[in-house]
Amino acid sequence: MFQHIVDRLRGFAVPYQHALATEAGQRNVLLYLAGLLSHLDRKNAEKIAALVDVERLVIQEFIGAAPWDHRPLIKVLVGQVIDQLGEPDGVIAFDPSSFPKRGTHSVGVKRQWCSHRGKVDNCQVGVFMGYVSRHDHALLDFRLSLPKDWAQDAQRRAECHVPPEVRYHTRHEQCLEMLDL
Repeated sequence: MFQHIVDRLRGFAVPYQHALATEAGQRNVLLYLAGLLSHLDRKNAEKIAALVDVERLVIQEFIGAAPWDHRPLIKVLVGQVIDQLGEPDGVIAFDPSSFPKRGTHSVGVKRQWCSHRGKVDNCQVGVFMGYVSRHDHALLDFRLSLPKDWAQDAQRRAECHVPPEVRYHTRHEQCLEMLDL
């Protein structure tokens, strides 16, 4: 029933697949997508790996710890948005949003203003950049906000695989970075 949709998504993913720098990344993105689109009740690395018949660590590393640059993927996306949705009066919009979290081990989690809950609470904060026109809209880029205390804590950064080049930015600086200014 969904095979047509799966085939369209596979075709949609091809330019993104080719934008990945490594051969392993190019191969694993299709395996990961197959798992996400599958019948699995829980779509975690272990179940996806079993479904696509690879070692669990292959999928786990691809989605969690392998170093890769998302900027080539964003360039493909922006090109597609321009070609398919671009309008002369379209605008770029930024939105900071928060995500309630339990515990303190997810990257960037701390007690801070949680707009989702309307109060100070444990959460992550992200900054999202979207394209908006009268006719359509699309998410173009996003950044997880890394609070200053997280940015300065080498042990936490290492435990969560936060790369050394990632640093604390104000939300304004994150917006400018997404625009490559």
